[in-house]
Amino acid sequence: MIGYRLMGKAHSHALHDVAAFFPDLPARPVKRVLCGRDAAEVDQIAARWGWESWTTDWRQAVQRPDVDAVIVGVPNHLHYEICLAAAAAAKHTLCEKPLAMTAGQAEEMAAAAERAGIRHGVAFNYRRVPAVTLARRLIQQGRLGRLYHFRASYLQDWLLDPGYPLTWRLRREEAGSGTLGDLVSHSVDLARFLVGEITAVVAGDATFVRERPLPEGAPGDPGGEVTVDDTAALLVRFAGGAVGTIEASRFSAGRKSGNAFEIYGERGSLRFDLERMNELEFYSTGDPPEERGFRRILVTEASHPYLSAWWPTGHIIGWEHTFVHQIYDFIQAVATRTPFDPDFAAGAACQRVLDAAQRSLQQRRWVTVDGGDGTEA
Repeated sequence: MIGYRLMGKAHSHALHDVAAFFPDLPARPVKRVLCGRDAAEVDQIAARWGWESWTTDWRQAVQRPDVDAVIVGVPNHLHYEICLAAAAAAKHTLCEKPLAMTAGQAEEMAAAAERAGIRHGVAFNYRRVPAVTLARRLIQQGRLGRLYHFRASYLQDWLLDPGYPLTWRLRREEAGSGTLGDLVSHSVDLARFLVGEITAVVAGDATFVRERPLPEGAPGDPGGEVTVDDTAALLVRFAGGAVGTIEASRFSAGRKSGNAFEIYGERGSLRFDLERMNELEFYSTGDPPEERGFRRILVTEASHPYLSAWWPTGHIIGWEHTFVHQIYDFIQAVATRTPFDPDFAAGAACQRVLDAAQRSLQQRRWVTVDGGDGTEA
């Protein structure tokens, strides 16, 4: 695994727990080597999570003959080079989102992975929330009928303090974008997972705090420029005829990880919010008129996706379990030589929507998503 902080911790936990809770796993993960830039810190993290060894040289880690698969959990601008190297070394690869800085990079990564014959995936972990997977099941069963509207928002408040330092997520050269790549990418992937391909987009954004203190700076030192968006909003059109809105912000006071969506169709509707991730709300026009209303489904039954591996009914799971589900599915794909979804092609499709949003911001108009099957907006 390359990267050891937030995403490294989440993936290490998943690798630690997956075989214990999913005994049908066809292969057990062995944590060979953890890679990071700070030797002292990566040494400590490797010991904490049971990694056999550690290194500060990711190229050496990728080339090791005892490594079969690589997890990439580093800043966005490093994904491209590492994933290409992993493909060249024929290593199965699971990469954090967004897959790349541009659609061109993502498509090159997808092509390289296919040529190498490896299993490849993008860590859009919210597909593995049982309530979200259940929402897809209900849609595929026709319970909503024709889909009309998709509304998504991903709202956080961790940048409200203007004294928050200028980390890599606030630098375009490392992050590519702000809320677009960090948060909107999740909503776009969920839109594709639940509703279908996005064919056109128009976008707006804003940056509220233009300068922040440097992480290594002393009090009174000049700060650095924020070069990404703090908030973004998209209108989108889907190939199937539905329309949608996607909003993201890191300045929404009181919202910590408000990753939410609403889907409205001819026969019913669904609502979900990650801050209440064990619940899905469902409305059906098939109910008697005097009984209609959104019903709360507590998604903790053994018959619900993934949940037979965990606790008795009513005993909720958390954010970290989505990574366990993800690594379970990834190991299944590697061991059985079957595709993993979302793969790099799906990551590239998401990136094409993000690139279209960037062009829309520049051109101040509707933009057709490259590779979509829609007509000019």
